[in-house]
Amino acid sequence: MNTKILDSKKGMTVNDILPIAMVIGVSAVGIAFTLLILGEVKSDMDTDSAEYNATGEGIDAVAKFPSKLGLIVTVIVAAILIGLLVRYLMTR
Repeated sequence: MNTKILDSKKGMTVNDILPIAMVIGVSAVGIAFTLLILGEVKSDMDTDSAEYNATGEGIDAVAKFPSKLGLIVTVIVAAILIGLLVRYLMTR
C-alpha cells in the first residue's frame, strides 16, 4: 500500500536538479544579454526623448528578475529536500 501512495505522489527529486540548474543558467545569460542590448539601444537615443525613458524603464524592469534568482534557487532546493524527506519517511 505504501508503494502505491508513494508512486502516486508527484514532487521534485534529485534528478530534477540538473534540468532546473540549466534553466536558471540559461535564464541568467538571456537576461544579461537583454540588459546589454537595452543598454546599447538606450545609449543611441536622445536623452530627453520618450524612447530613452522607455528603454530606461525596460532596463529597470528586466534588472529586477536577477535579484530574485537566489530566492528561486533556495525555494527549489527546499522543495527537493522536503520531497526527499517525505519519500524517506514514507518508506520507513
